[in-house]
Amino acid sequence: MPSLSDTKVRGAKPRERPYKLFDERGLYLLVTPTGGRLWRLKYRVHRREKLISLGTYPDVPLKRAREKRDEARRLIADDIDPSAERQAKRAALLETFEGVAKEWLELQSKSLAPETISILGTRLKSALYPYLGSRPVAAITAQELLAALRRIEARGRHETAHRVRALAGRVLRYAVATGRAQHDVAADLRDALAPVKSRNFASVTDPVRVGELLRAIDGYYGNPVTMLALKLAPLVFVRPGELRAAEWSEFDLANAEWRIPGARMKMGEPHIVPLARQAVAILRELQPFDRGGRYLFPSLRTRERPMSNNTINAALRRLGYASDEQTAHGFRSMASTLLNEQGFPPDVIELQLAHSERNKVRAAYNKAQRLPERRKMMQAWADYLDGLRAGKQVAPSVVDAAPTSTP
Repeated sequence: MPSLSDTKVRGAKPRERPYKLFDERGLYLLVTPTGGRLWRLKYRVHRREKLISLGTYPDVPLKRAREKRDEARRLIADDIDPSAERQAKRAALLETFEGVAKEWLELQSKSLAPETISILGTRLKSALYPYLGSRPVAAITAQELLAALRRIEARGRHETAHRVRALAGRVLRYAVATGRAQHDVAADLRDALAPVKSRNFASVTDPVRVGELLRAIDGYYGNPVTMLALKLAPLVFVRPGELRAAEWSEFDLANAEWRIPGARMKMGEPHIVPLARQAVAILRELQPFDRGGRYLFPSLRTRERPMSNNTINAALRRLGYASDEQTAHGFRSMASTLLNEQGFPPDVIELQLAHSERNKVRAAYNKAQRLPERRKMMQAWADYLDGLRAGKQVAPSVVDAAPTSTP
């Protein structure tokens, strides 16, 4: 009879030193001083004694530990080392599309925002892993990848199909770079998918209608924190994910600055948002709601998470603005369009929008020299919005935010 039972395993308490509770046929439970309960199997193969891990209790209950022991012993009976077999399977997994993709995604997590990593991971899991995940990455053909993309197109998601093709290409190019594939077959499919008409995020850009929108926001009668998020959005025009996950530790109200760490930015670079007087006033109005929490705009369910990525869009719908009229992301288009129309330096606008700057010399110059111009522009923009809210057609002052000479 086996010497272990569920009751005995469940009741195993930590001691000053690790100790073992033996079952039979080499299986035992190692109990650590920190309370860990680890399944181990001692066995002999090729006249050598070896040891492998079979998991951790309670994730692996006693019954499953015995099943894993029996699976290992069947390999031993066939003169196969279970440890070597496990290592071979792990090595083979690293050669599959899923293995390479997970490795690539882990590498990207060091520079991309968590929200971006989550989106990429979801696309891989839903659109590519079910059809290509277990395939050796070097053996994947363009026709196999196209078949997976056609499934997306069949649901009418043509833009998603293009995004998934591009994502597959990034993984395959990484496989080529690491010597696990010879060619990026996604590149061969560039013209194989139905074309997608480019579209912008819906945004109100007519000055009169912008004023109407701002007045509607002032009259929002829902959750007060959501209302303040709506009021702040056009003043800072950051991406919705950057706004909803904003943390109090990122703000310096005394110096009127919001410094967003690179880990939360789409491009992976830290970003500074100069705060106009109106933005600082909204943040001070928001402070009594924080109750020592981490987020400016916490979820209604728990203060440990930020508000849903749909909260601001839902509030806009509640105000009567349809998804093809105004979105949370559309505040960026609003600012970009109107600031450009008013003659602000395009470089300053693009820098404040945190769009990537491909010219390294210009990027370095921007970071070092253009913050004063951005401060003036952000204050002029806030004053301009106040004018539109009051029904005035007053252009923001461009004089103080004129471009400086560039190298």
